[in-house]
Amino acid sequence: MTHPLLTKHRDKLDAATAAIATREYYSAYPESPSPRVYGETAAADGKAEFEALLGKEFALSTGDIVDHVATEVSPFGIDLGIHYPRMSPDTLIETARAAWPSWRDADPGTRAAVCVEILDRIHSHVFTLANAVHATTGQAFVMAFQAGGPHALDRGLEAVAYGYAEQLRTPATARWEKPAKGEPLVMNKRFHIVPRGLGLVIGCNTFPTWNSYPGLFASLVTGNPVIVKPHPHAVLPLALTVKYAQEVLSEAGFDPNLVTLAVEDPSDQVAATLATDPRVRIVDFTGSSEFGDWLEANARQAEVYTEKAGINTIVIDSTDDFKGLCRNIAFTLGLYSGQMCTTTQAIFIPEGGIDTPDGHLSADDVIAGIAKAVEKVTGDPERAVELIGAIASTQGVERIAAAAETGEVVLASRRLDHPTYPDARVHTPLLLKVPGDAKKAYGTECFGPITYLVTTADTDQSLRLVGEVVAEQGALTMGVYSTDESVLEKAERTALDVAVHLSCNLTGGVFVNQSAAFSDFHGSGANNAANAALTNPHYVSGRFTVVQSRRHA
Repeated sequence: MTHPLLTKHRDKLDAATAAIATREYYSAYPESPSPRVYGETAAADGKAEFEALLGKEFALSTGDIVDHVATEVSPFGIDLGIHYPRMSPDTLIETARAAWPSWRDADPGTRAAVCVEILDRIHSHVFTLANAVHATTGQAFVMAFQAGGPHALDRGLEAVAYGYAEQLRTPATARWEKPAKGEPLVMNKRFHIVPRGLGLVIGCNTFPTWNSYPGLFASLVTGNPVIVKPHPHAVLPLALTVKYAQEVLSEAGFDPNLVTLAVEDPSDQVAATLATDPRVRIVDFTGSSEFGDWLEANARQAEVYTEKAGINTIVIDSTDDFKGLCRNIAFTLGLYSGQMCTTTQAIFIPEGGIDTPDGHLSADDVIAGIAKAVEKVTGDPERAVELIGAIASTQGVERIAAAAETGEVVLASRRLDHPTYPDARVHTPLLLKVPGDAKKAYGTECFGPITYLVTTADTDQSLRLVGEVVAEQGALTMGVYSTDESVLEKAERTALDVAVHLSCNLTGGVFVNQSAAFSDFHGSGANNAANAALTNPHYVSGRFTVVQSRRHA
């Protein structure tokens, strides 16, 4: 019998499945926080719901609780004080496994529909979620709303669509007839989708929902229970996610503990313990290369999907819109203080300068133009904080100071006073000029508002250096500016050689560090920055297998 939720969500599921095939624009969740879209009281209601959580114990369906822990420290200085139920790793695993059988045995359509209902339930509390993302990550509120809410939900729905489509690729039954002398050989065959097993999602501090929803929903839709392990400094966004998921699962007739929350005292190292437990069969991770590499080497019993650090680059050769180039790059570098895994770290400029409609500009002219544009978007503190947000960790602030010693300072980083949060860690971008042979500086990831402007002999050397750095360190994004089609072709060849996604001549409302669900792939899975792509068939297919049975007709 068709589950009622599949009837309810059939149109949305069909639209999402169609979108991943065409790669055309599609979004199920409006990104504008306008009252005209969400209603006059939605923002206030969400903020009130968020504030009602502060300083209290967070209620969830769980197994036996060890204690409650509060580990979050807001980059804005917001006093959170939320205490989350902590369980032992063994309790988390056994609780999830006990909840598994009915979900494992449900058909793919039912699982997909329940996942869509979870996404819609989260969306109904999107302003609560946005406040949680804002407070824990340091993202400015509009960005927290968009990236932490609708964009993350779209990425989750994209994973559901891929998982659903891949499970339907193999028919449930087949009649097999092989011609033979006399009567043909005839077999009846059945093909069963068999989920891989317990999944673990390890969240990050900066984008707790956007980076976690693909793995969470890819595992769920393919029939696996999931333990969600947030970063200790950004627990609330994923705790809310688990809460809403548990509500929907229970209402749909499934055990709510199919999705559970693993919180930790920072000394617990619970992520490593869970990831290497033989009962955990899928691991999704976003974070440092050091721990991502460790997971790939040590969680051998599991399918491991990682997104790690890399060196994102832009090559400037020439342009037909220098002001647009500078504006676009300035926005890219300032957005969330460069704390996006897709933000450019190294910009390559030929020493001889570039051609523009306004004439030939020297390398120093280009650097000055970019610096002036960054100054413009960060000059007014009240406006700047709505773009650059706050630095997520104290280590990020220390990193800015240390980086200033690694090159010629073109634009110093300034601390800004936040008009709402006096204790916020707000720092403007740091721009440094270095030569092409200073690879030790620009070729090592420096997470945060730190960008190297690298002067090279010519564009060919720029592309060669990009290829070398990305081959060594990996990258998620690459940009190029040129009016010469042959240069654009060389840049595309470089991007293909090192498997990094390329953006050409961005001067308008699209930025190299933005990625659109259903159309843009995030990561290629083929360089050191990530071993998987969000989202493609490979990202979901390892989360289940097909087991057949056959008998003579």
